[in-house]
Amino acid sequence: METPTARWRRLLPRTRGRWAAAGAALAVLVGGGTWTAVADDGSPAVQREDRTLRPGGVEIDTSYFTAGGSGKRPAVLIGHGFGGSKNDVRAQAEKLAADGYAVLTWSARGFGKSGGAISLNDPEAEVKDVSGLIDWLATRPEVELDGKGDPRVGLTGASYGGAVSLLAAGYDERVDAIAPVITYWNLADALFPDGVFKKLWAGIFVTSGGGCEKFEKRLCEMYERVAVSGKPDPAAIELLTERSPSAVADRIKVPSLILQGQSDSLFPLGQADAMQKAISANGAPVSVDWISGGHDGGDNETPRVEGRVGAWFDRYLKEETGTDTGPAFRVTRTGGIDSTDGAALRRGASSDTYPGLRSGGREIALDEGTKTFRNPAGSAPPAISAVPGLGGGISQLSSLGVGLSLDFPGQFGRFDSAPLDTSVRVTGTPTVRVTVKATEGRDAVLFGKVYDVSPDGRQQRLPAQLVAPYRITPDQQGKPIELALPAVDHEFDAGHRMRLVLSATDLGYASPAEPATYAVTLDGPLTAPTAPAVKTAAAALPWWTWGLPAAALVIAAALLLTARRRTATPAPDPALTDVPLQITGLSKKYAKSVDRYAVRELSFRVEKGQVLGLLGPNGAGKTTTLRMLMGLITPDEGEIRVFGQAIRPGAPVLSRVGAFVEGAGFLPHLSGRANLDLYWQATGRPAEDAHIDEALEIAGLGDALARAVRTYSQGMRQRLAIAQAMLGMPDLLILDEPTNGLDPPQIREMRDVMIRYAAGGRTVIVSSHLLSEVEQSCTHLVVMDRGRLVQAGPVAEITGSGDMILVTTAEEVSEPLAEKVAALPGVGSAVRTDGGRGLLVRLDGATTSRLVADLVRLDVPVTGVGPHRRLEDAFLTLISGGTA
Repeated sequence: METPTARWRRLLPRTRGRWAAAGAALAVLVGGGTWTAVADDGSPAVQREDRTLRPGGVEIDTSYFTAGGSGKRPAVLIGHGFGGSKNDVRAQAEKLAADGYAVLTWSARGFGKSGGAISLNDPEAEVKDVSGLIDWLATRPEVELDGKGDPRVGLTGASYGGAVSLLAAGYDERVDAIAPVITYWNLADALFPDGVFKKLWAGIFVTSGGGCEKFEKRLCEMYERVAVSGKPDPAAIELLTERSPSAVADRIKVPSLILQGQSDSLFPLGQADAMQKAISANGAPVSVDWISGGHDGGDNETPRVEGRVGAWFDRYLKEETGTDTGPAFRVTRTGGIDSTDGAALRRGASSDTYPGLRSGGREIALDEGTKTFRNPAGSAPPAISAVPGLGGGISQLSSLGVGLSLDFPGQFGRFDSAPLDTSVRVTGTPTVRVTVKATEGRDAVLFGKVYDVSPDGRQQRLPAQLVAPYRITPDQQGKPIELALPAVDHEFDAGHRMRLVLSATDLGYASPAEPATYAVTLDGPLTAPTAPAVKTAAAALPWWTWGLPAAALVIAAALLLTARRRTATPAPDPALTDVPLQITGLSKKYAKSVDRYAVRELSFRVEKGQVLGLLGPNGAGKTTTLRMLMGLITPDEGEIRVFGQAIRPGAPVLSRVGAFVEGAGFLPHLSGRANLDLYWQATGRPAEDAHIDEALEIAGLGDALARAVRTYSQGMRQRLAIAQAMLGMPDLLILDEPTNGLDPPQIREMRDVMIRYAAGGRTVIVSSHLLSEVEQSCTHLVVMDRGRLVQAGPVAEITGSGDMILVTTAEEVSEPLAEKVAALPGVGSAVRTDGGRGLLVRLDGATTSRLVADLVRLDVPVTGVGPHRRLEDAFLTLISGGTA
């Protein structure tokens, strides 16, 4: 039977790659350092072999990963990002190896321990190296072959590694599938969009590569030439274009999963759009996924992305035709904001076809008239949109309720819409037609962006902090031209306005140094793409939440069997029917103690939609409180009401409560699966409500599910217990140290579960010693010490954003520069910290956004900005009774 791979080759003949035909010379210089990692929780052991290879005449440092078994398997090559090395992708390589692939990672030329100069994915250098690595894979006995010298192989990687994946598919016909992540299609277009030099990102490129001397001589000369002139020349554009995947667009004919970042001013969504159009035109399967993060920071959704890449390779390398590779188009959307850290609560939207960037245009009328503004001499001070390298700082700024974008009076023209009568979800590239004129026959360099303006007009938000540059030459001036604005996925709420701003300057780009006056006239409405075929999924919960525990049912049954005497239950309180939890005057003494309390006079209330963190040092009374809440022990004084019902052992309202308070008591001689089946049968609830298969998949125990629990490690038992706790769907979820025994990706997934679970109107209470996780996931806190309530309230109130701002920097800040910052208007003081690699700034009237703008103008090498006080500081202050 013809395999899918063979079918693609027959139907889609490709130009034979030059390196596949010739066979790159490959020599093993160093082999060994064989290293064995025993995967936790019963996964197969992964072996790593470090070798230095010479696939293209230059020493390349590689690592080769395989796991158990003697059968043939497909191979995967994983490239790293610019400025990194093979070590950055080791975790993904180990996971793919454990999943049945032979995985090869390498440090590209000029990076890590590899030799050579950085050539920016030159077909004669880095791409040739990849073909040589494929040659080497073809010699491995465990690698599956499609023919002599032709291994079954896929490529993936982010940014620089994503681009070489695309290029390898164009130059080497042996590549069978690719999954490039947040990368470029045309590097010239990315660094010189519309002929405007992206100077900050270009500078970061050179710096992160180790300096100009680390690059191939032609590239170094090109950069210095363009950086001085501020404008790309034809030779620079040609040089970067020939090293871009777009140069071999007609040769890339393999199944391609394209994952691009929405928070990315370096390689924006338009790069992925060009990839999709070209590769799908060649007849290959293509799926596009707009992830939340990108080069500007944010959540890169690593577990989900790596899972989808794995499924893509399972389908097109392992040829598992039943594998779900996901929709043709998916975008991660914001479903609200977590009040603790400004992080977005996210869910996916998708469609069966890729909509492109201009689907379903809705016309939005804007102000009429001509706007006149100036490009100042030296194009300074510049407007601010995205600040490369400040992604983390922007996230912190959002938690402070301020924005970073800044336009200077007299340097921009603004066109507003009327308040929107309905919400508008923009998915793609808005467009507008304008007529532009510049003085003295010069080029007009403009920067376009669309703000989301609040109903009162006091706040404006720039979606994804993105701006689009335009160079409008004299022959284009005086007549209508269409401007394509940044591609985004953003919902403008009803009552808000859309604000088109065209600015003469932007911090990230090179603008003309000569002063000039620009006049801009609108020639029609703004057209906003709405992509009507893209449907947002319901607020479905991730893998942890197919079911949540109903342990109270088992507890109640046990109590009934023991025929324990119970006091009469108080009548329900109608005023608290919609309140998940109210605790009033709760006290519990230690056993056999007259005056020593585990919990004393504790009172607090939890509302729907909250994620409440219960914090306190060991012995604070947290677990005792949770045990009383579950009806496991009876309080000495006080009252607990859940949805208005008083809690007593066996109270019916406990069926609405799910809990993981202590480790589950599994039967050691039964398998993990059998234990879960038995547990659910004991609840007496219908089998279809259990979602046991989903819970088992969530647990990630693999073949261990068929083994007796007595053979499990502690981490495996913890994961099985949490899977058991996730059976059902209660309104109130209680978790006591749920992350014990979980690895970092699972901890992160648990955090997302809690946030999204509460966003659906349910409530989560979590007790944890991981303060960083609590700070990121919880909206409210209850802090206990020695059994008493110390403080309760929103996280922001307890941490206290205050007026102290911590600024981190890439280089040491001199004392004179710190004095200049301290002298800024609205700044009370500025003190160097961390050996001069940061500043602790006390604001005295200035806003954080104004501070950032002033720091940039003073050439302070800012890498992050955020509130000084962390939850850890606040927590230690509260339990010690001191001051921060």
